[in-house]
Amino acid sequence: MKNVTICPTPTLAIRRRKMPRMARVLLADQNPTSRLTLQTVLEAGGYRVDSAATAAEAVGLMDEKEYALVLTDLAMESPEAGLKVLAHARLKEYQPATALVTAWRNEAEAPGFPDAEMLVEPQGVPELLGDVATLISRRATRLVARRLRRHPIAS
Repeated sequence: MKNVTICPTPTLAIRRRKMPRMARVLLADQNPTSRLTLQTVLEAGGYRVDSAATAAEAVGLMDEKEYALVLTDLAMESPEAGLKVLAHARLKEYQPATALVTAWRNEAEAPGFPDAEMLVEPQGVPELLGDVATLISRRATRLVARRLRRHPIAS
């Protein structure tokens, strides 16, 4: 019989490594069922999610923390509440990606928001997570491009 050396499993080494920081998402939606469902899906996709039920609550959270993405329903406590959330997000120095979460199917049904990214609900989980990843990726690309313009790499 051969001598067999049992190596310790790398589990401890894996546990000691820091997990990568996942993107933080702010979700603003007045409807508790929609908010909880979207939050659960996003967290299952690996995102850190803070949620708000009102525009004021969302604005307060944006002032406290930095978000990679701000998702907001258009009409919460008022018909324009979501627009207030988007406007505040766009003023933040850290410039989060922004999107409206809506049940409207096209721009004709949501007039006046041609430059707003829209995530139509309900949609499948893979599509939703894909859209979120795309929005966050575009933001990261914009941030890198901005940094390169400020500090070009010497060749």
